[in-house]
Amino acid sequence: MWKSRKGGIMKKWLIMSVWLLLCLASCQQGEKRAISDEQLAEVFTLAKYQYVMLDQQLTDSTMPRTVQADGSLRTSDLNWWCSGFFPGALWYIYEFGHSQNISYMAMKQTQKLLPLLDMNTDHDIGFQLNCSFGNAYKLTGNDLCREVLVEGARKLAARMNPTTGVIRSWDFLRKGWKYPVIIDNMMNLELLMVGAQLSGDVELGLVARTHADTTMKNHFRPDYTSYHLVNYDPETGEVLSRETVQGYADESAWSRGQAWALYGYSMMYRETGDERYLAQARGVADMLLKRLPEDGIPAWDLDDPSADALRDVSAAAIMASAFIELSEHTGEAAYMHMAERQLLTMMTPEYLAKPGENGGFLLKHGVGNLPEKSEVDVPLSYADYYFLEALVRYWKHEV
Repeated sequence: MWKSRKGGIMKKWLIMSVWLLLCLASCQQGEKRAISDEQLAEVFTLAKYQYVMLDQQLTDSTMPRTVQADGSLRTSDLNWWCSGFFPGALWYIYEFGHSQNISYMAMKQTQKLLPLLDMNTDHDIGFQLNCSFGNAYKLTGNDLCREVLVEGARKLAARMNPTTGVIRSWDFLRKGWKYPVIIDNMMNLELLMVGAQLSGDVELGLVARTHADTTMKNHFRPDYTSYHLVNYDPETGEVLSRETVQGYADESAWSRGQAWALYGYSMMYRETGDERYLAQARGVADMLLKRLPEDGIPAWDLDDPSADALRDVSAAAIMASAFIELSEHTGEAAYMHMAERQLLTMMTPEYLAKPGENGGFLLKHGVGNLPEKSEVDVPLSYADYYFLEALVRYWKHEV
């Protein structure tokens, strides 16, 4: 896979083009969107084509993960943390275009995840079930989906340790970890909030709020950047160490981690109305506005000093979706403008695949875990998912 590098005539032309579109939209004072419905329809037409191709390559026990070095599809089993993103993306494609064929495909792929309720899962059951069954329930009201969401939420809540005040992330231990909690876990709290609403079980919502409060206290630096992992003592609740496992260095700002933080606290404000969560989301957002490059696609770690640091489209997609939501909560135009900038860049040929390419995925140039040399500069299922979510949110946003 070739490296996506900063600089160059084409990149400068791209940046200038994106800024021109944004300036035109701004001058029209909201009379016209920076991204038209026609442009959105083109992307969703491509998504439908690509995802039908992906569906045809799967078995009853696999989901798309990324591509191999030879360009062929690499799949995952159902227990992989990303297994809910493919069915969830299909639901977004259905929401935009209402294709019955896509609806059937989305439900088929969603139901494949039912065995997760009987598996030894971790905190990522929130990603797995809320992105799939959660989206399905919003669009269909299916009772089975509601039951799965409530049961999954209770399974997730059982991972809470009252002493630490946070849900344990990983069960495996290394580097002296005793109770590891990662910033990604903020994303799984939505399953708890949904489960509380659907069941009336207020304890589920309390678990989510307790985790969000403890994370806000222990995961963030004064400048609103977040560590990736906090290691707790499960007996005392004491913080033993703070690390950035998948980033450039422990004290660096790993880009996808910052995206999880922005999204997680924007979501928690939506679900609770707690102004503290809104303030936290704004703090993260304002930090990102100062540090993101002109085209909106961050380096895989904001503190990687390399001139040719790899860009991570997955972080950009998550941020774009969160920026749209936060702009609606606050009325802050700068957040929406950044989301538009990121989406417009991701819709260019440098990042968006052509039909039949990229193993069936939409976006190119995602970075999974660079320190472990895992899934580097490849398409990623969660990049596609949050890209499509951001586009749906943008489409539904009232100008």
